[in-house]
Amino acid sequence: MTDTENDDFRAADPAEADDELATRLADLDDDLAHQRATALRAGLDDYELDEEDLDVLDAVTEDPDAIRYLPALPVIAIVGRPNVGKSALVNRILGRREAVVEDTPGVTRDRVSYKGEWNDRRFTLVDTGGWEPDARGIDASVAAQAEVAIDLSDLVLFVVDATVGATSTDEQVVRLLRKSGKPVLLLANKVDDARQEPEAAALWSLGLGEPYPVSALHGRGVADLLDEILKELPLVSKVAKDEVGGPRRVAILGRPNVGKSSLLNKAAGEERVVVNELAGTTRDPVDEQVELGGKVWRFVDTAGIRRRVHLQQGADFYASLRTSAALEKAEVAVVMLDVSQPLSEQDVRIIDLVLESGRALVLAFNKWDLLDDDRRRYLEREIEQDLAHVSWAPRVNISARTGRHLERLVPALELALESWDTRIPTGRFNAFLAELTAAHPHPVRGGKQPRVLFGTQASSRPPTFVLFTTGFLDAGYRRYIQRRLREIHGFEGSPIFVNMRVREKRKR
Repeated sequence: MTDTENDDFRAADPAEADDELATRLADLDDDLAHQRATALRAGLDDYELDEEDLDVLDAVTEDPDAIRYLPALPVIAIVGRPNVGKSALVNRILGRREAVVEDTPGVTRDRVSYKGEWNDRRFTLVDTGGWEPDARGIDASVAAQAEVAIDLSDLVLFVVDATVGATSTDEQVVRLLRKSGKPVLLLANKVDDARQEPEAAALWSLGLGEPYPVSALHGRGVADLLDEILKELPLVSKVAKDEVGGPRRVAILGRPNVGKSSLLNKAAGEERVVVNELAGTTRDPVDEQVELGGKVWRFVDTAGIRRRVHLQQGADFYASLRTSAALEKAEVAVVMLDVSQPLSEQDVRIIDLVLESGRALVLAFNKWDLLDDDRRRYLEREIEQDLAHVSWAPRVNISARTGRHLERLVPALELALESWDTRIPTGRFNAFLAELTAAHPHPVRGGKQPRVLFGTQASSRPPTFVLFTTGFLDAGYRRYIQRRLREIHGFEGSPIFVNMRVREKRKR
């Protein structure tokens, strides 16, 4: 469905119909809704279902308080000297060109993480810059990122150029890896054919066990390597594992100097965070128990996402791995925006990081006390243009420096977390789908009209819905379902995901 078609679709859905749908669903008899959903579920037995489908269906519940987390994906860090082929290996494992590959040492200066999958197992892959033990300047920053990546990983792939052999730098890396205590697989890269196998065998000297000969460029040996990785990799990350209970966990995100540490200090009532302008000086997020609004919260100040001034090409995400790790641990993110400056591409990217992580979201517009009427007009226009995709996130106008309106953060956080925790009983969700698809059926595509057979909320935190369908639902129609879910059930401050499972009838 094109954007134009989606606009037409939206226009055909007046507010009166919204009110009618909300009223009908409010008057719904829960027992009757449950019976109908049970009948729809039974009808799925006529379709080809796989084991994952059955796992989703086994989790179907009418309990609105049932909480089910999506597990934190295990993390694989790829480390090694510059120009040994780490980025090429990332692309080969992902099966797509994502990482920048150039025949120049040190091209990958930023730590970048990607979602990968092999044999139905999903994981996070972290590509780092080259590690140099006596690195200075920008190389020191690269080295620090690699060290952080090792600290925050479940498994390390150490890449060595087999055509060069083990260097003194490689031996220094081995010492770092041994100290980390993490499981390590030693990869002998650039082994393009059998004649180069002896070069790989020479790397036994590093003392990390058997080297795995691979060619990231040609793909040789990578499938066998991935099978080996899955044997070593935990099903759920031990680094960013879910924490249950205790104070709700809040990550404070934003560009440098936007006021993150000031917010934490003001909330804590004392100077707990020292801000240093040198990128990479603070490696671990600072966790702080804070009482705010009569409740105890656990705030994490991530020290931000930094843009290097002396690098012209694009944004530099120093410390973004720590930011990602903080998001994995957090339940809700407060993204701070400096209203005295125009909203930037970097601000939007940080918000998108939160959306990808599936965490609840609150937007804190900081330095509000510095806002004049002219800037206010421009700001509203920027919000309308750049933040339309998160119009559902609560907005709070604060001054972290003075503490003005800091108390407004609490109801915003509570609202976002309540939405993030929300579960819609299966009977009610299917009644919602039935009303929706009856009023506005999916457009016919290729002579066929996809139908929704059954729907369920597979998990909360974030709310994730699964639709079993007879055909592919257009992106515009899925957005329509999400929009109506928000209009009926709120979900203010929480991303919601609608996934499809297209299934065919069993052959008799």
